Amino acid sequence: MASVYLIASTKINDSQLLDWLMECHNPNGEADPYIKYLMHADLSHGDVLAEVAGRRCYRSFAAGLNPNVKKIRSDAPAYIENILKSGHGSVLEHVSGTFAVEKVTRVFTHELVRHRAGTAFSQESLRYVRLSEDLEVRIPDVIADDERAKSLFLAVEESAKRHQKMLAELFSIEEMKDFNQKKILTSAFRRIAPIGLITGIIFTANVRALRWMLEQRSSPHAEEEMQEVFFDVGCICKREWPLLFGDFRLEDDLFWRPGHPKV
Repeated sequence: MASVYLIASTKINDSQLLDWLMECHNPNGEADPYIKYLMHADLSHGDVLAEVAGRRCYRSFAAGLNPNVKKIRSDAPAYIENILKSGHGSVLEHVSGTFAVEKVTRVFTHELVRHRAGTAFSQESLRYVRLSEDLEVRIPDVIADDERAKSLFLAVEESAKRHQKMLAELFSIEEMKDFNQKKILTSAFRRIAPIGLITGIIFTANVRALRWMLEQRSSPHAEEEMQEVFFDVGCICKREWPLLFGDFRLEDDLFWRPGHPKV
């Protein structure tokens, strides 16, 4: 089973946020109700950042600051819900999370890195990290449930392990001192490694990109590892940013469904 960790996420600088709010919409220095509310509300840092970014666009921190705005949504849940309903996704791009994912295959990582906008990836490099005869692969469920298919699958794995070792011995790579030559050989050896090889990856995505990834990869049509990992990603996102992912619901089939898929 894959393991998923949220290792970093957007954090508010409270003092600078307060200074900016005072300058931006309250130059007389009085702590108006909105600032008092925001400073004491039990909100995640990401939810706060998306809210103030949205309010800056419309100058809607308080009624009357924008002559066109006579009434505002004073609480964060209502404001974020309106952002999601209106599809104002650009303010979600200020908020990001960094996930570490382990015990996945290069099938998973090859699909994951196809997401480009609003993302960053750092993956174990098999040009530098030499595989050994201990390499591990994941057996897909459809193969694991059939004994004959499983035995064929494992035969390929064993062959790959054996030939990795034979190549290392042929070139005496263990005794080699020239790291550049080691790198060249390591890159050559990896070509016989199965794509189902277990590996790990770190990825960062802003909330707008995460919402799209969760919608697409938590689907009955997604690859099985994608479904597994993004089930966990959805659980983490709901905990970390309860308002920004407040419209996502876990359906009976255990796939996440967004209430506002156009964001």
